[in-house]
Amino acid sequence: MAPTITDKDFKVHHDRNQVTPFKDDEEEDAYTRYVTRYSDGTVKLRNPNIELMDQDILYHLALGNESHDLKEMFGDIKFVCMGGTPKRMDNFAHFIMNEIGYKLPAGMQLQDISAYSYRYSMYKVGPVLCVSHGMGTPSVSILMHEMIKLMYHAKCRDPIFIRIGTCGGIGIEGGTVIITDDALDGQLRNSHEFTILGETVHRPAKLDKKLARELKSLASADDPYDTIIGKTLCTNDFYEGQGRLDGAFCEFSENEKMAYLEKLREHGVVNIEMESTIFAALTHHAGIKAAVVCVAILNRLNGDQVNAPKEVMHEWQQRPQILVSRYIRKVLAQNGQLKSLLGHQGSIKSPRRFTFVQQESQAHD
Repeated sequence: MAPTITDKDFKVHHDRNQVTPFKDDEEEDAYTRYVTRYSDGTVKLRNPNIELMDQDILYHLALGNESHDLKEMFGDIKFVCMGGTPKRMDNFAHFIMNEIGYKLPAGMQLQDISAYSYRYSMYKVGPVLCVSHGMGTPSVSILMHEMIKLMYHAKCRDPIFIRIGTCGGIGIEGGTVIITDDALDGQLRNSHEFTILGETVHRPAKLDKKLARELKSLASADDPYDTIIGKTLCTNDFYEGQGRLDGAFCEFSENEKMAYLEKLREHGVVNIEMESTIFAALTHHAGIKAAVVCVAILNRLNGDQVNAPKEVMHEWQQRPQILVSRYIRKVLAQNGQLKSLLGHQGSIKSPRRFTFVQQESQAHD
């Protein structure tokens, strides 16, 4: 039987400077569930200030809980799929629409819900939300805060977040699909480091291992490429931070670079990217089941520059999307939801507030 968590336990664990260690993962999971979910499974925020605010503007998404009916627009969301570029998520939105049989009303087309933010792109395809997150941990962090708040305002029940991206492989050939088991920072710690009010805070960068295994099980023997599970290194820089020799600066030798990459490989690291630890840390802190699925666009042991032909890159980038779509189809089929879905694009509660949100977003274009 899973352990139960009480208000007394919450008070003991709530102070981040006086955290009582959990006995095991089961107790930690129970505690996380207690502080991040209401009894009906809807998302609860670890921020009491939000409930006291007259309105909450999701500034970088060009949305707000008073300008939009967020529950009407997003209350049915089960999957939030994220990728780096707006174009990639536009492509994925159209791809998943066909995969799950989602039907738009005649004469309608998918619209970028966050177009007026000029920062991120967002497309809703029935229970699937497709969002671009930009490049690097700061961009992902901004989006994640607002996406988690969106899940709260929309009263979504147990959403699943999946990052779909590209990476550099270590001893892994280009085109290989990699599902992240553990996300490690530049010092090989399974956590993400934050500076909050001048203090250093480490949050575990945990992804859902059961979800990773389930995704791996959906790889087909007929796929003309490998799908593997392994550790992912997350860096804050594309060049020096990843040991590249071709940046504007390089103060290490090729031998030193190769020794570093071999050290990573010995530690079980199979790929390098720039978003996994912040994605894992914030989803774990929010009690959200999450996974990272990337495709390697080169083997870093063979070089630093990405030089695969454009058409090859395009096909490679579809591979994680195919795997994720298989998972979404499976879950929807199990729930009896895999059928033609008539989508609606949401409603505006207050035209005046809606215009205000758009103007505020455009003011800092």
